[in-house]
Amino acid sequence: MNLSNRISQISASPTLAMAAKARELKQAGLDVISMSLGEPDFPTPAHVKQAVKDAVDADLSHYGPVPGTPGLRAAAAKYMSNFVERQSGDEDTFVAEDIIVSVGAKQAICNAIETIVSKGDEVILPTPCWVSYTEMVKLAEGVPVMVRTTMDDDFLLTPEALESAITPRTKLLLLCSPNNPTGAIYSTERIAALSEVLLRHPNIAVIADEIYNQICYVGKCATWASQRELLDRLVVVNGVSKVFAMTGYRIGWLACKNKEFIKACTRLQGQQITCATMVAQYAAEKALEGDLTCVTDMTAAFQHRRDLIVSLAKDIPGLKVRCPKGAFYLFPDVTALFGKQAPADSNYAKARRSRWINSADELCEYLLTDGLVACVSGSAFGEPTCLRISYACSEQQITEAMLRIRKAIEQLS
Repeated sequence: MNLSNRISQISASPTLAMAAKARELKQAGLDVISMSLGEPDFPTPAHVKQAVKDAVDADLSHYGPVPGTPGLRAAAAKYMSNFVERQSGDEDTFVAEDIIVSVGAKQAICNAIETIVSKGDEVILPTPCWVSYTEMVKLAEGVPVMVRTTMDDDFLLTPEALESAITPRTKLLLLCSPNNPTGAIYSTERIAALSEVLLRHPNIAVIADEIYNQICYVGKCATWASQRELLDRLVVVNGVSKVFAMTGYRIGWLACKNKEFIKACTRLQGQQITCATMVAQYAAEKALEGDLTCVTDMTAAFQHRRDLIVSLAKDIPGLKVRCPKGAFYLFPDVTALFGKQAPADSNYAKARRSRWINSADELCEYLLTDGLVACVSGSAFGEPTCLRISYACSEQQITEAMLRIRKAIEQLS
């Protein structure tokens, strides 16, 4: 069988690959702590689980509307509009007809890219960025344009860098706030400054991935939907996976005021999946409409974990740490460890027949084989000087994992 050029050009997800390696070691009997996946360890809230049972009992097991059930679309629109209202006072920014429900926020982003981007179109991606963005752009036959941000600038895209990256072929800006993998957050002021640049380029659309916008440690997160002059070319993505601990339910959505985009994207989804799972849609609707205390409690727990992991990481020699403002990832710079050697009797040295650690990829491998901690190299996110360490696990696991990382690093010479 001859495979398509399209599929040969995309890479496997490094985060899923690292998680698979960790599972293999666990199955072999090793006590691996996995800090590679962005998956909350909390149980799904009780009222959401009850909604699933109610949906099954109500026989919600048939096809539904392609863009989502009316109830979930309305709940998602209200949920999204509430963010805008808190920021700018505008009410009902989104209505149900602006929403398309997909199988997770990942599919919503992928569908939006395929709806907007044609072959050869350029897509600006501020890096570090989520591993799937570049591959999604490639699948749409677009050209990823990586614009590097730095820790000194809090890993945020500047208006000057955005302007410099724009060419006549630029079709889309795609960014995430709070950011995966850095935890950086775009302020209202920074979003407004970037919007000023975009207003000078009316052919450029924006996809704002705001899946983590409830997991914010600096008050309320800003939203791109407050930029009213951009609404006709703005797609905002969200979902229930992260903030409601519903990753396996696979429910996300996009919101857009452009009716032609909604029609086109619905047509695309209709040829892909027909609809997201009906039982999961009903559960997501009840999650959005219910008491959000569970979200507040989980966010508070994530903040405690953030404070813990930052304090522990700052005591580890060779890690340069910036305190994340949202999401649940630490993204330390590890360049001070490049050029060091693992012990001669280490599992890393035995497997590679080399002791040298000259990259974040190699450091990740060493921490897994000899520290039994799984994290992800920053090269997967477009920043090869860093590691991504998820603190979506328990405080006990965080404490033990950072102890292991410290011991493994102290063994380097």
